Amino acid sequence: MRFRHPDGSTVHLAYCTNVHPAETLDGVVAQLRDHCEPVRRRLGRDRLGIGLWLARDAARTLDTDPSALRAMRAELDRHGLEVVTLNGFPYQGFGAEEVKYRVYQPDWADPARLDHTTALARILAGLLPDDVNEGSISTLPLAWRTAYDGTRAEQARTALRTLAQRLDALEELTGRSIRVGLEPEPGCVVETTHDAIAPLTAIGHERIGICVDTCHLATSFEDPHTALDALTAAGVPVVKSQLSAALHAEQPHLPEVRETLAAFDEPRFLHQTRTVTAAGLRGTDDLGTALGGDALPDSAPWRAHFHVPLHAAPAEPLTSTLPVLKAALTRLVGGPRPLTRHLEVETYTWQALPPELRPRDRGRLADGIAAELALARDLLTDLGLKELP
Repeated sequence: MRFRHPDGSTVHLAYCTNVHPAETLDGVVAQLRDHCEPVRRRLGRDRLGIGLWLARDAARTLDTDPSALRAMRAELDRHGLEVVTLNGFPYQGFGAEEVKYRVYQPDWADPARLDHTTALARILAGLLPDDVNEGSISTLPLAWRTAYDGTRAEQARTALRTLAQRLDALEELTGRSIRVGLEPEPGCVVETTHDAIAPLTAIGHERIGICVDTCHLATSFEDPHTALDALTAAGVPVVKSQLSAALHAEQPHLPEVRETLAAFDEPRFLHQTRTVTAAGLRGTDDLGTALGGDALPDSAPWRAHFHVPLHAAPAEPLTSTLPVLKAALTRLVGGPRPLTRHLEVETYTWQALPPELRPRDRGRLADGIAAELALARDLLTDLGLKELP
């Protein structure tokens, strides 16, 4: 979906396909037919933006076989879809029964991460619509915080500088400008937008910036306006933003609140949980750890890294952090100039919701994704953006 900003630029809205995980190119092509096109039809659009997630094997096929890339572009056109952004965070296995810590491998100290992201950039340059010259890729925020020492930090910085050089060369070759954004996430080396400023300014290249995920922002109790003002002041580009909402528990000390939270403690993904204390931010790596004892103080609200559907807040006594998303969006695209032109709804946890909240079939899932995009569309038009055909 495209929108005209009051400054005349085009803002793109997509939804991320990591909610339909597939490891192979055939699986990705099937997603376009079985999931993405039905969402487009529900929205009554001739064209729908998707943020593709390409696992390692699918990416290798597209990167090494020009005919496969051409065929993929034709499939997108056939189903009324367009791609301006990729989710390059998960490397492989995102649909496994247990993802947890595996999603952070390989990290930016491992040459495999550089190779994969370079391949994604080449692929995106070939998939961009004819009238679009700018693409974006979100990626791992350096590494998970453990086993990350000074040597690995330098290896990661070197890799990102090499990536920037490759992106420069790619634009010279194709005329397409691809940028990559570190996506701060609780528990990682770069947990917050503040954590991103020092490494990104050290790299000092306009093609390497930040991806602001509003669920992660909220989970770490960051104020959107403060965070985005600091990024702007530091000259860190917001490459893209993922529109998502976290789980919020106002009174985690109450037994009924803990019982309701426990329904979201599921085995596939990590649900890092945070609270604010007088000494600062405290947290656990997973929701179950927070619920299991006294690992996390419960005298103040908790937020958990669980991407809940934007249009359907959890039932009381829980809520979502949709207000944080709205505040961030006001700053991202509500000003005289947009801070980013690439927005992506990213609720990948539909099938990880408590059983009674999960969509029972493809049709219900398409209904839910379409409802999320409709909400995001309305937020954008309320900010003065005009929806384009």
